[in-house]
Amino acid sequence: MSIPDTSAATYPPVTTIADLQQTIDAWIGQFEEGYWPPLANLARLTEEVGELAREVNHAHGPKKKRGGEEARVAAELSDVIIAAATLANSLGIDLTASLNETLSALTRRDADRWVRKQTAADESLPGEPPADGAP
Repeated sequence: MSIPDTSAATYPPVTTIADLQQTIDAWIGQFEEGYWPPLANLARLTEEVGELAREVNHAHGPKKKRGGEEARVAAELSDVIIAAATLANSLGIDLTASLNETLSALTRRDADRWVRKQTAADESLPGEPPADGAP
């Protein structure tokens, strides 16, 4: 990926996690300082999570913002995702692969943990065929 021209500060839309990681890497790669050390990136991620918590509290909790200000939950959530992707990049982690592994483990582990919602097919009486006619 070529280094984006930051004078215009525009980037192509991010549509995948890989795009996000590549865009962050290209942007940070243009600076001599490069990535911050992992603990500094973790501190930044923690700071962003705190800002997200404050905005969620403003939007959904008892502590509302003053004078017509709106909560910025989406912006703060995006900051958390960017900070997490930056930390992943600094550690050489492919988030797409890691997320797929984690989702697979989660869905296997918790497959029968909660009560599933009933579907129309589940609502037929015992001994009757399901409403959709399936056997």
